[in-house]
Amino acid sequence: MNAAAAVSAVVIAAVLFGTTGSAQALASRALDAPLDPVAVGAARVVLAGLLLCALVAARRGVAALRGDVPATLVGGVGVAVYQIGFLTGVHSAGIAAGTMIALGSGPAFTGVLQWIVHRHRPDRLWLIATAVAVSGMALIVSGGSSSGSAALLGVVAALAAGLGYAIYTVAGAVLIERGSRSDSAMAQMFGVGALLLVPVLLWTGVSTLASAVGVATIVYLALVPTVLAYLLFGYGLSHLPPATVATLTLTEPVVAAALGVFVIGETLTARAGVGMAVVLSALLLLAAGTLRRARIAQPETDSSSVPVRRR
Repeated sequence: MNAAAAVSAVVIAAVLFGTTGSAQALASRALDAPLDPVAVGAARVVLAGLLLCALVAARRGVAALRGDVPATLVGGVGVAVYQIGFLTGVHSAGIAAGTMIALGSGPAFTGVLQWIVHRHRPDRLWLIATAVAVSGMALIVSGGSSSGSAALLGVVAALAAGLGYAIYTVAGAVLIERGSRSDSAMAQMFGVGALLLVPVLLWTGVSTLASAVGVATIVYLALVPTVLAYLLFGYGLSHLPPATVATLTLTEPVVAAALGVFVIGETLTARAGVGMAVVLSALLLLAAGTLRRARIAQPETDSSSVPVRRR
């Protein structure tokens, strides 16, 4: 079933996304000096954009990289804003808190943008699931650190990341609706994002990443939680509404918080543990509702007679 595969793809992508902050923190720990999150984000997008474009071009030719220009440009801006904002947010506010703020605001921004662009009001299930998830994330943020509240810079950067995420999620859906395959849509947006961030990478200094640890970190971030994860994300986006995708990716902050505690050593209270359970409950509610709607909508005919839209 396409819906089941799409939900699984988005959740797996979100798990991979959740390793980003810890990878950056482990690299900084190995170097005994913090990596510049802006440089890391720019390098990640530049390399991932090149890889995604090369992969799509090798499979279907350069023509596959052509899509709706306005949506591609807007999506590229969203990619750039998200990457820089997210890595700055987790660096300044902490992995758990920064991720929660970024991904917690993402579904709300996405629902509003989807309403504006598609004239489609999010349904009651999405509203309930998102409200439950956001309440759970509030518990995680409030119990996520013994050192006090998140720095203002981290909060602002994480909110910017949430907006950037919403922008490229909706733009990606528009590209797919207008004929681009899901992997092509991701490559188009990341290609634009890469072009936008090349000057940023040069300005922040390539030398800050010129070490074995720095190179390994960028390669990992580009290949696993970017290229692989976004191909899965794009597949899910081609079969699910953007608001649903945005809420399913709330798996990411749960994974990020767990890694922050058990790998990096961040402190979480019992309140944060309850918050994780609340977020997971919201995800299960949304996933179950999505699959139920898909089963109801499926024609009661032989599956071989039902055309499937390939991506």
